[in-house]
Amino acid sequence: MKMNTIERNNVKIKGHGEKTIIFAHGLGCDQDMWQYIVPHFEKKYRVVLFDYVGSGNSDIKAYDIDRYSNLLGYAKDLLEICDELELRNAIFVGHSVSSMIGMLASIKDNDIFSRLIMIGPSPRYLNDLPKYYGGFEENDILELLDMMEMNFVGWASYLAPIALNNPEQHQLTNELEKSFRSTDPFVTKQFAKVTLFSDHREDLSKVTVPVLIMQCSEDSIAPIEVGKYLYNHLPTSTFILMNAKGHYPHLSHPNETIDLIDAFVSLKEEERVEANKWIIN
Repeated sequence: MKMNTIERNNVKIKGHGEKTIIFAHGLGCDQDMWQYIVPHFEKKYRVVLFDYVGSGNSDIKAYDIDRYSNLLGYAKDLLEICDELELRNAIFVGHSVSSMIGMLASIKDNDIFSRLIMIGPSPRYLNDLPKYYGGFEENDILELLDMMEMNFVGWASYLAPIALNNPEQHQLTNELEKSFRSTDPFVTKQFAKVTLFSDHREDLSKVTVPVLIMQCSEDSIAPIEVGKYLYNHLPTSTFILMNAKGHYPHLSHPNETIDLIDAFVSLKEEERVEANKWIIN
């Protein structure tokens, strides 16, 4: 029996604009992570939100360890959602690992997205020195996975303040920790393993749609070297260094996040090319 894609991924639609914008959350989160910026976009777009299997109110029974053994399985889910909703030339906004998932989906179907907006993206988290700095050594990742295995709640408490990196915003740190804790521990660990050991550097040259790389300052998950690597290897990309620090600007700095997305999607192609000359910091 064919699985109901809408129920599997808890797909929600808001707004009634002519253009569609789809928001994809990162590891350990769900669609609620977009709550501070969605109200702005639903005024003029058809907004699509969803949860990856194992997150939020997705159907946990749909989890298949083989299907989700790499990011292509998640990209397939994304394509199925777009197919179910008959989406073409949509704007895709992906946070963290979702940036690569959206990119893989766009490579599979060049007409599915007209713009890719990547917030805190990374094509590879592991260092591959001297030619590539991803920010993590293998032991760092193995220790993180061990922590998730032995004490999932402790992992959530440990990672949330580091990833958000805005200590003055205690409420948001608590909100992020709560999101981490609400996910399925087994699935989240598997997702983390797949994410942190993934390597999609060779896929970057295959991207044909315009890309905005939104790089946060002082990001412990995706350092600035990674953002600049992406800019140098994505053929049609624009890079901007945000004032926001940490890995979750859509939580900690929603207004800046909104303004940059608005500015990028409103640019005509010739304007986007021209913007590349000044938008890099």
